[in-house]
Amino acid sequence: MEEKANKFLEEEKLGTLIRKYSVPCIISLLVAALYNIVDQIFIANASYLGSYGNAANNAVFPLTIVALSLAVMIGDGCCAYVSILLGRNEKEDAHKSIGCAIVMVIVVSLILTVLYAVFQNPILTFFGARVNEGTFSNAKEYFTFITMGIPFYMFGQCLNPIIRSDGSPRFAMASTVCGAIFNIIFDPICIYGLHWGMMGAAVATIGGQILTAILAIWYLFHMKAVKLEKKSFGIFPNLMRSFLPLGITSFLSQISIVASMAAVNNMVVRYGALDPIFGLEEYSQIPLAVLGIVMKFFQVVISISVGLAAGCIPVMGYNVGAKRSDRALKLFQMLLIGELITGFVALLIVELFPTQLIGIFGAANESVYYTEFAVKSFRIYLCLLPLATLNKGTFICMQSLGKAALSSSLSMIREVVFGVGWALILPMFFGLNGVLYSMPVSDLLTTIIAVVMILQIFKMLKAESAATA
Repeated sequence: MEEKANKFLEEEKLGTLIRKYSVPCIISLLVAALYNIVDQIFIANASYLGSYGNAANNAVFPLTIVALSLAVMIGDGCCAYVSILLGRNEKEDAHKSIGCAIVMVIVVSLILTVLYAVFQNPILTFFGARVNEGTFSNAKEYFTFITMGIPFYMFGQCLNPIIRSDGSPRFAMASTVCGAIFNIIFDPICIYGLHWGMMGAAVATIGGQILTAILAIWYLFHMKAVKLEKKSFGIFPNLMRSFLPLGITSFLSQISIVASMAAVNNMVVRYGALDPIFGLEEYSQIPLAVLGIVMKFFQVVISISVGLAAGCIPVMGYNVGAKRSDRALKLFQMLLIGELITGFVALLIVELFPTQLIGIFGAANESVYYTEFAVKSFRIYLCLLPLATLNKGTFICMQSLGKAALSSSLSMIREVVFGVGWALILPMFFGLNGVLYSMPVSDLLTTIIAVVMILQIFKMLKAESAATA
């Protein structure tokens, strides 16, 4: 009988596998998140852009996350399914699943690009860019060029988890890092040297995304566990029905940021106009800019959380497919501990160093109201970060346990029902502060559900492990 590919996933120490898979995944997601954050840092410290450019960047950011969410739904779903297939030694469906995912992401990215180009103004208005004229003009300039890079961005992000499933997490990480380094080098050149403003930030970003996509294409010709053929590429409905549900939770974990930012941005614009300070024209963009920065830090933390869990997907999926529930249980326990540690470290940073954090984003060039609102926002909005990371890790990991539908439902409750719902309701009673309270309230309620699911997963894996012992 032919030896199974990637058999080391059921033999090597779990701690070693977590380091091998999760660390590169974390770095890849962090780098992806840092694309926009790096832009914002350079924009914030350019005197001719400042908080207007920051607010514009915040309005466009959710639209890049829409693209990311679609890419990771296809890529993470394919990654989880291919890992299970390799655990079963079913290589034929494995290479066709990868080919199908590649075709899908190309088609979806082109459709999204057209939609962004055609409906630019109403989309930007929906995400709060019309808070004042300076913000809107900067947002239009930035979004116009970012839209051109959507196909390259989505292709690179989709291929990243697929490359991991092929047993090359380091290459997946390196391809993303190379793109980020390109962005970091060319951002100051384009913004400060060439004085291209928002266009310069976008051009540097697109260049990095193209480089990552090129490296991903190169890897497709050098795959290890799975070899692609001409017949691999096509639309295979039966395979799509198998791997797309496994990526729904990854989709929701990202698209939730879009839903949340849409609600938050609109509430910030609405209730900021009623504030005695931020209701003034010269300060009206500050709440939008600040909340964007706070959410960017949250995105960094969640990138670590999701990366830790997503990196475990190939290992978990393989062991589930190989009937090694004992290893799956131990891996799940290690994951939960890692998620809590991540949350507590991040909490210490936001509670102890909020002034230093906002200082990175051009606070020295802004009014005192900018820093004061930022400090309050960091400390309130992110006060339950350990619960947020625990929830994310639990729901992402459930994909590889074959609980895609349940995982998706629970993520929807957290991200849409709680996340958006409280962001819309609480400001009615507490004004701008209500926007800040919405995050911890949502995380607290979600944790109650997550704890119930964690106990059920423990029980299920223990029973399966005993049955196969």
